[in-house]
Amino acid sequence: MSDALHDDAISIHRYSFKLGFDWRTLIPPVSLTLLLVLQRIVPVHPQYRPKILPYFTPFAVLLLAGFGIAVLIAVFNDALRKRLIHKSWFLGTAFLLLNVYNLITLKLNLLPSLYFPAPERIIGVFVKDWLFILQCLVYSMRLLLGGFFIGAFLGVVTGTLIGWSPRWNYWVMPFIRIVGPIPSTAWIPIALVIFLKPTDASLFLIALGVWFPTTVLTSSGIMNVRKSYFEVSSTLGSTTLRNILSIALPAAAPNIFSGLFNGTSACFLTLMAAEMIGCKFGIGWYINWQRETLAYPNVYAALIVIAVTFSLLISLQFKVRNKVLSWQKGMIRW
Repeated sequence: MSDALHDDAISIHRYSFKLGFDWRTLIPPVSLTLLLVLQRIVPVHPQYRPKILPYFTPFAVLLLAGFGIAVLIAVFNDALRKRLIHKSWFLGTAFLLLNVYNLITLKLNLLPSLYFPAPERIIGVFVKDWLFILQCLVYSMRLLLGGFFIGAFLGVVTGTLIGWSPRWNYWVMPFIRIVGPIPSTAWIPIALVIFLKPTDASLFLIALGVWFPTTVLTSSGIMNVRKSYFEVSSTLGSTTLRNILSIALPAAAPNIFSGLFNGTSACFLTLMAAEMIGCKFGIGWYINWQRETLAYPNVYAALIVIAVTFSLLISLQFKVRNKVLSWQKGMIRW
């Protein structure tokens, strides 16, 4: 009888929810609540020129509702609770800064409203112009990903040849040291002359921005691999190609990913510059167009889109890196 009760107690304990609460999960909702209270009680400055738009308060309410639901779920979900605790101070500070910016623009009018639009006007751009911004982003991503993969492939190939072959290192490395450090944007006038289409010129410039860091770090990673690994592999009958594919590239993979991370930053900068000068569409072109018409809310909205897109791409690269290099986990600090 006692054994049966003991087994039932174990089963109940196994399937019961483990409740937990941490006050730090309330930091983002409290910060949002403060934002809504000040938005409600502080009047709009009488000299604030643009008309008031009804977007900021509903946006803040949706955020507050989302975080309120997340806090409730976190009581039952240990993983979500830990994530909220880890991000709580950052999110609370971010919402506090948003509150401060809203106060000094909309409520106190301390900054020129033409160049520093209130948050409600930036949100209004997403509400009214989201489809056109999305079309520009899709166009830019086609250029970005095309140039990125071309530059990454050529960078890995060139870096492998330089790191593996002394002859390639002798002839190609001096050229890379001279040409590589030149910013990709400096080649814009030449690229626009060589290529008939601005799109082709943009692809070339983006690929060039990714190619240089990927080449340098790939070659460095391969040259740092222990020679004894190749000697043992060759003794066992491996060919040169097998040594490169099975030993050199896997060992240089951390360096390759570092080159790709640096190349991603470079290709974003190049994309923005190339679209502002040569292309007739895209997110960089959109920023330049809105700047010329003094539509700075649209400029800020496009910058937010770029920041979010860049963050997502970097996060995706980190996930791929962690998956590919899972065998290194615990050996090096990521």
